[in-house]
Amino acid sequence: MIAGRDDVLARSAERTPSVRWALAGLSLSMLLSSLGTSIANVGLPTLAQAFNASFQDVQWIVLAYLLAITTLIVSVGRLGDILGRRRLLLAGICLFTLASLLCGLAPWLWLLIAARAAQGLGAAIMMALTVALASETVGKARTGSAMGLLGTMSAIGTALGPSLGGALIAGLGWRAIFLVNVPLGIVTLLLARGLPADRVGPRTGGARFDTAGTLLMALTLAAYALALTIGRGGPGLLNLALLSAAALAFGLFWRAEARAASPLIRPAMLRDPALSAGLAMSALVSTVMMATLVVGPFYLARALELAAAPVGLVMSAGPLVAALTGVPAGRMVDRFGARRATVAGLIGMAAGTFALSIIPPTLGIPGYLAPLVILTAGYAVFQTANNTAVMQHVAPDRRGVVSGLINLSRNLGLVTGASVMGAVFALASATTDITAASPEAVATGMRITFAVAALLIAGALAVAVGTRWRGLPGRAPRAP
Repeated sequence: MIAGRDDVLARSAERTPSVRWALAGLSLSMLLSSLGTSIANVGLPTLAQAFNASFQDVQWIVLAYLLAITTLIVSVGRLGDILGRRRLLLAGICLFTLASLLCGLAPWLWLLIAARAAQGLGAAIMMALTVALASETVGKARTGSAMGLLGTMSAIGTALGPSLGGALIAGLGWRAIFLVNVPLGIVTLLLARGLPADRVGPRTGGARFDTAGTLLMALTLAAYALALTIGRGGPGLLNLALLSAAALAFGLFWRAEARAASPLIRPAMLRDPALSAGLAMSALVSTVMMATLVVGPFYLARALELAAAPVGLVMSAGPLVAALTGVPAGRMVDRFGARRATVAGLIGMAAGTFALSIIPPTLGIPGYLAPLVILTAGYAVFQTANNTAVMQHVAPDRRGVVSGLINLSRNLGLVTGASVMGAVFALASATTDITAASPEAVATGMRITFAVAALLIAGALAVAVGTRWRGLPGRAPRAP
């Protein structure tokens, strides 16, 4: 009866102004962390001029942020489980805001890169704990709606970054793309202070932070991410050495976790079919979505012969559809259930990728845009449903680390997709310089790439259908 009464209280509480303001703070946290990922890319040419640096040097402004998120997001999620998620989220927002100020004032490139790494740490805290706190704030009955709202804010931040960054650089200079986060961060901090106080139970209070596991996991993820980004992920000696280092570090990490008294990731968690299936599907789907960002611009510019402005306009359709679909997807999950919505989203993605694998260039922009809309809408439904399925049944003392794992699987999928799907596209186009490839070669490369993407989605769909959705280890007991 206690669990039932808690759900009733959560449903009534979510209608109060304090909970609405808290959700607004969580939404802004997701928006800012996503905005930080996309807003700096458009400024790289300007930054190269401002610091008189090469592109290889200024690209670390982007890589430092992404590497900090990828390597630390699981660890900060677990730290939130131990210290209190509200407390650590407020600290993460403060760190993100102060690091943004330092980025905007940095007189040297090395200081800007270091500040971006600190900003990435703040963003990792915000991403990991926002999902965990949202599921707590609204209760199980409305988790889908909360996840849909966060998905919408993430899509808006990703879509807004390039256009907002371009406008700020043109009007105020490159420093403005970082300083704009300062007032937004202050507003987010004030709103997030309305979150309920942390309730650290006896299990959580007695837990210790797994320092060895954290370092080994960070080493594993950093080596893997660098192997797929340095030298554009080509099969060079450095890339192979980094992949070998990642494999070795992961083996040591897994061995350390099996022996740790309070491990960062309990090995039993990843042996659970529901969680492992959710993480695997998230990685596969993110790999496919990165293909739209890698292949799409080349297809539009080379095969359809569009100028830069129309290319940007067509590419913005994807994030716009994701933003518009997020909240309805959440309601769909709450009404029909996470499993059905997950399968429905994957079916939509399969239809979109299959259509992109067969469309001829003669159909022009509509021929590309229609499958992209279907693909992106399916992705929004899948992501909301998958996050809900995982977070609804996780034990309270592991919500932070599981939320971090969800974000990590998505980030690893994006990193892998940028390298692997880009390599598939180049190989299928039968050219060493894709910028000089013929329109026919680019169109062929796109169709083959999305045929591979369709196979990946089919694999994710098979996982969804074949998984027994029984919740995660240590889930809260149901009311009798």
